[in-house]
Amino acid sequence: MNASVPELELRLADPEDAAGMVEVIHAAFGARPPLDPPSTAIDETPATVAETLGRGVGVYATVAQKPAGVILIGGSAGHRASLQRVSVHPAFQRHGVASAMVRAAEELAAAEGHTEVELFARAEFPELIEFWQHRGYRVDREAPHGVYLVKLLPVVIMVPDADAMHALGRRLAELLEPGDVIIATGELGAGKTTLTQGIGQGLDSQGPIISPTFVISRIHPSGSGRPDLVHVDAYRIGGEDELDDLDLDSRVAESVTLVEWGEGLAERLSTDRLEIGIHRPPGTDTRTVVLRGVGPRWDAADLTALREGATDAH
Repeated sequence: MNASVPELELRLADPEDAAGMVEVIHAAFGARPPLDPPSTAIDETPATVAETLGRGVGVYATVAQKPAGVILIGGSAGHRASLQRVSVHPAFQRHGVASAMVRAAEELAAAEGHTEVELFARAEFPELIEFWQHRGYRVDREAPHGVYLVKLLPVVIMVPDADAMHALGRRLAELLEPGDVIIATGELGAGKTTLTQGIGQGLDSQGPIISPTFVISRIHPSGSGRPDLVHVDAYRIGGEDELDDLDLDSRVAESVTLVEWGEGLAERLSTDRLEIGIHRPPGTDTRTVVLRGVGPRWDAADLTALREGATDAH
């Protein structure tokens, strides 16, 4: 699992991590004001956490190899997963650990086949409810002492090789409309430009689509009335001022804008956007592609349809 917080490591929890996870849970829940009725989290033991992991999965976070965060993920009826015992050790709060864990937990739940995720939040902590709402969760139903919050999960697609990545781009192009903004992230060689080439073919974009590292931005008109493709590489862009110099805002409404390396920078282009993360483990051609729609535009789009033909390289 990738992490952006310095010295933060996120990994799939193992029963051997149970003691460290209990340390985090007890510290986090013990630091909260007294509740009536009290939380049962303080009753967790290494044995109970290991038992929970035996029924589901979890995310375990460490900072400089010290226990820092926990999320347990359980299954429930239908395709909905549940986040449980969401905890950050008080020593590591307000350092981005919670946000990194939540993102990893959502991707993990999606990879397990779930399409939605829910969690329970106590009414005594409105700031925590706000935290979840800022991350796309909505109140689904009220319950004694709190509410259940629900969110659609990202779509995870396993892509076996570069040809299949190109084909995924072509399928994605069928969903795209003028005004769409795509932010693509992933390490060097993950397949961002290959995906873009597939999108360009699907949009009938003119001109060769190559990595724009040295030009930074290229505009590819469509030859058949589809939206133009604006292809941007933000790798060498130092900040929002440099992004503004590209004058992308003037073309966003009429084009499809795809920004490689745009995470943390290009979100300002649109409140509705498609975030695509591509992860390629060393020594393999298989990529994990995570598609995360943000905003009403993508709430209405069926990204799960992109899984069809994901293993077909042609």
